[in-house]
Amino acid sequence: MGGKQPDESAPVAVRKDTGARRVLRAFRPEGTRVQAGPVEVGGTGFVVMAGPCAVEGVEQVDRTAAAVAHAGAHVLRGGVFKPRTSPYAFQGMGEPGLHLLAEAGRRHGLPIISEVMETSQLPFMVESADILQVGARNMQNFSLLRALGKVRRPVLLKRGLSATLQEWLLAAEYILEGGNEQVMLCERGIRTFETEIRNTLDLAAVAWAKQRTHLPVIVDPSHATGQVDLILPMSLAAAAAGADGLLIEVHPRPEQALCDGNQALTPEHFQTLMQRLPPVLDAVGRHLWRPESPAQVVRAR
Repeated sequence: MGGKQPDESAPVAVRKDTGARRVLRAFRPEGTRVQAGPVEVGGTGFVVMAGPCAVEGVEQVDRTAAAVAHAGAHVLRGGVFKPRTSPYAFQGMGEPGLHLLAEAGRRHGLPIISEVMETSQLPFMVESADILQVGARNMQNFSLLRALGKVRRPVLLKRGLSATLQEWLLAAEYILEGGNEQVMLCERGIRTFETEIRNTLDLAAVAWAKQRTHLPVIVDPSHATGQVDLILPMSLAAAAAGADGLLIEVHPRPEQALCDGNQALTPEHFQTLMQRLPPVLDAVGRHLWRPESPAQVVRAR
């Protein structure tokens, strides 16, 4: 009863070390390899994820899936929840679009990646998507990051529009700290004073992240440039800079796209990109990812 009472005016003890820990190269010097279905990201193989910015319907997503699979893509991308600047812009098909994307992926033997925007979407996203994407606007959605730390699905974490490199790494730290070690970083361009190009692709950040972290690094030249004629040269530059893969927008009819048609490659342009990548990769000791055995061609679930 007469014991000493705590002094409520005393300062609360805080952890002084608030820097990144689990994302640093020293935590796993050999590097992390992320398994997305049968596809491995982070080894010597270079992985290409391609597909429409937004799923718009059965015919569009199936045609795109067929085209990118034929050209040699490894993962089918497609947005079903679209965070748009304008509330009047196309916001995506939602859960029905996810089912269309998953069906197209199964038909053409490709794992799928799609963006999750909030924790309430996780239960059905985990059921269908092989990779969960965190968009630039959600890089510091800490509730979502903590929830992703508890799921057993690979996560692609895009760098925020104006995020520093340390903020990017600490966002990844939230996921790793929660127990999910299957994380990839994605450089998608940052906002600068430049207005001629949609964003400024920071390839120095790619080399920096590869040196300082053990996580695979993917580059999104579509959002970084916003211009279809810049995607191929920036893709080749990303490969030369040490990226582990690309995230590319492809649409069978970009002029009719409901979302970001001006930065979507046609299937023919995407085929050209896939043909141009191998010599650049060979120069830096890499190659396009390929399965090590026939069994890996079967899509894992």
